[in-house]
Amino acid sequence: MTEEKRRLTCIRCPRGCALEVTLVDGVVATVTGNSCRRGDVYARAEVTNPTRVVTSSVPVAGSATAHMVSVKTAGDVPKGAVFSVMEALRDVTVQAPVRIGDVALANVAGTGVDVVATRNA
Repeated sequence: MTEEKRRLTCIRCPRGCALEVTLVDGVVATVTGNSCRRGDVYARAEVTNPTRVVTSSVPVAGSATAHMVSVKTAGDVPKGAVFSVMEALRDVTVQAPVRIGDVALANVAGTGVDVVATRNA
């Protein structure tokens, strides 16, 4: 039986709880230090399948006022795919008008997650 401890700072709420995750044979046995249920859920996911929401901005064509628009992934992508997502966004330009929620890039980097606009432009 192999026991491993990992320390994390929770990012699910402003408290930033100091978490300790104990893994036994690669399986989460305990999570301590969390002040709420979200910390437990975050810690378990972070040590077994870490994901991230990616934010960036892309150029807007056809607009006299907005040259760039902020975008983000519509959901979490695997942490290991973050650089691939950013690389895929490098060549993306959206056409004005852009509305919040418009898809700037579908199925980014083969993750099954779309990149959407976060503001109107």
